[in-house]
Amino acid sequence: MSNNVFSLPGAFPLHQDKSYISESEWVIWKLLCRPLTSLPESTPEELSQSTGGQISETRCDELIRIANIATLSGLGTWMSRLLAETDYDINDVCDKPASVLLDGVNKRLGYQLCNDATVRALENLQLQWRGEEKSKQSEQAEQS
Repeated sequence: MSNNVFSLPGAFPLHQDKSYISESEWVIWKLLCRPLTSLPESTPEELSQSTGGQISETRCDELIRIANIATLSGLGTWMSRLLAETDYDINDVCDKPASVLLDGVNKRLGYQLCNDATVRALENLQLQWRGEEKSKQSEQAEQS
């Protein structure tokens, strides 16, 4: 399925990637030989312990949520970070109305970063994700 969300004028660039860890966190993950994509394989407690407590469980939980949300097609790490910092997880991002999610982001930031075009773009992505999930379920049913 093609992703036409990029072409919506005035929408926040949902697909864009930006670093979501600090330099000191980056150094810790590199020293541990841990790619950021592997973070969801651990619990926040395990991750924090593996850093010797240098990164808190709360921050590890947030990093895990960012990494999980960023696995959704068409959604980059920039918006994933904003959603995770607003206390959303991957299930929220897939299931809650886009307007509720982005209103939460705007309220947390204290200004309107996400507008109506961004809401429509996220709604389109959510429809795409649901279609992808149905395709996966169909493939699994055929293999059974």
